[in-house]
Amino acid sequence: MPSSTYPRLDHPQAFLALDWGTTNLRAWVVSEGGEAGPALELPRGVSKLGPGEPAICLRDVVRPALKAENLPAVICGMAGSTLGWVEVPYSDCPADAASLAAGLYWIEDQDPPVAIVPGLRGAGVDGGPDVMRGEETQVIGWLAQDPSRLKGRHLLCHPGTHAKWVRVEDGRVVRFVTAMTGELFSILTRHSVLRCEEGPEDQHAFAQGLEAAGDGSALAARLFTARARVVGGGDLKPQGVRSFLSGLLIGSEVASTPALLGAEPPALITLIGDPKLCTAYATAMAHYGLKSQVFDGEAAVLAGLKAIILKG
Repeated sequence: MPSSTYPRLDHPQAFLALDWGTTNLRAWVVSEGGEAGPALELPRGVSKLGPGEPAICLRDVVRPALKAENLPAVICGMAGSTLGWVEVPYSDCPADAASLAAGLYWIEDQDPPVAIVPGLRGAGVDGGPDVMRGEETQVIGWLAQDPSRLKGRHLLCHPGTHAKWVRVEDGRVVRFVTAMTGELFSILTRHSVLRCEEGPEDQHAFAQGLEAAGDGSALAARLFTARARVVGGGDLKPQGVRSFLSGLLIGSEVASTPALLGAEPPALITLIGDPKLCTAYATAMAHYGLKSQVFDGEAAVLAGLKAIILKG
């Protein structure tokens, strides 16, 4: 049922916050004062659950573990996708905390109540649609953490399996672009002629990959150099292929994507997400003359869920 049929939480109260992804879920109890307790992390993403199982998982696993049996719950991420608990319609760009709150989907027959954040839809690079679920909550959270961010234009990047580059203007998400960099890396290193074993990170090979990425064009041609440098007597060792590919793929993304959103060096880009992955992106951005700042993804998602639920 739409949010309009459920009373607004117009004053601070404790609730259960969940970031429910494809492979994992994280949950926290947020107190009336807005403080989050320790995170519960489980390998029970929506891709690992069958029909009806998300409700059971929340009721029988998450709530008891966090002693949250009587708290309303708000969920972001893939729980609202075609793979998840229930498919929730996307909200359209431009969007802010209020429009996402207006699109909250309150699941029927749940007591205590459970709401899912809708995700966002916008115009893609080819004129068709682009979509996201989960990252929009982090953007809203980053904005909510500092009121000064509600003014002006900002460019944010969420590294991950499907990296999101987001343009924000005066507190609203106006456009975003998705790059399947993480998924390409996984496929290439596991199932292609470039497949390689996991091993220690090689910073020199990563830097070589950044150089090989060039201006980000002709990626399919540049990728083969990872093999040619090894078997053709080049300067890349087999154990460095994984790091080289990481640098090449991230470098190609960083070299070509910001311009799609109107950003050119020395633009400042805000990185939100896993610290280790954000560090790799920050290195690539410095290589291409872009400035960056890194913010914690967990803090952003919690701040976003709080901001959305209080407006819903």
